[in-house]
Amino acid sequence: MSGDILTKQFQGLKINYIEKGTGKELLLLHGWGSNIKLFRHIIDCMEKTHRVIAMDMPGFGESDEPPTSWNLDNYVDFVIAFAKEMNCKDLVLFGHSFGGRIIIKMANRTDLPFSISKIVLTGSAGILPPKTLKKRLKILVYKTGKKVLTLPPVKALFPDALEQLQKRSGSSDYRNATPVMRETLVKVVNEDLKPLLSTINYPTLLIWGDEDTVTPISDAKCMEELIPDAGLVIVKGGSHYAFVEQPFFVNRVLQAFLNE
Repeated sequence: MSGDILTKQFQGLKINYIEKGTGKELLLLHGWGSNIKLFRHIIDCMEKTHRVIAMDMPGFGESDEPPTSWNLDNYVDFVIAFAKEMNCKDLVLFGHSFGGRIIIKMANRTDLPFSISKIVLTGSAGILPPKTLKKRLKILVYKTGKKVLTLPPVKALFPDALEQLQKRSGSSDYRNATPVMRETLVKVVNEDLKPLLSTINYPTLLIWGDEDTVTPISDAKCMEELIPDAGLVIVKGGSHYAFVEQPFFVNRVLQAFLNE
């Protein structure tokens, strides 16, 4: 697959991407901390019937980081502009996790330079989980610690203490990210997209692993209920990466949906 990967300068950033096949356009958007390599099974299957485009979004894979931290709308704007640059006219959008979050927001835009025919979301982010007592206490401890560690005398004595607190308090995605991408993660994960789901006016396929612990199956059922024209396919034994773990099954489901 490495021989198929292309690069281009776009909006001042080096972007890693793949474009394979001809026919109806299929744009693949990966999850947080991921890259286009995870889509290899989908690309190999769908390039026979579709023009498949996938990119390492800014800050991921081999693409450059944004110059400053981005919010979700910045990513939506970038993906729209990139699709326009690739001369896309009528898109099927496929999003995993963070990529699904971008698609949900994009589907609510009214000024797109292309049309959307169908949407596929797998393990999509976008629904904020309820805050448990344990979560609330963790936030309180972090905020209190941050307030103390930013006091000038404390900061002078322990200059790295705040960064260490942030690393310990954050998720693995946060701990593994660069400073710019940490700020970006905080901006994108705190936006609840649930109110937007009922306004998605495109046929939508939800593919979900029933053992997904990152975006649980309850999120999928909520999306199925709120998106007007949505159907849910459950991948038995599938995790957050069900499309990687069970590519044959997922590809068959995807083909059937796109050929309807």
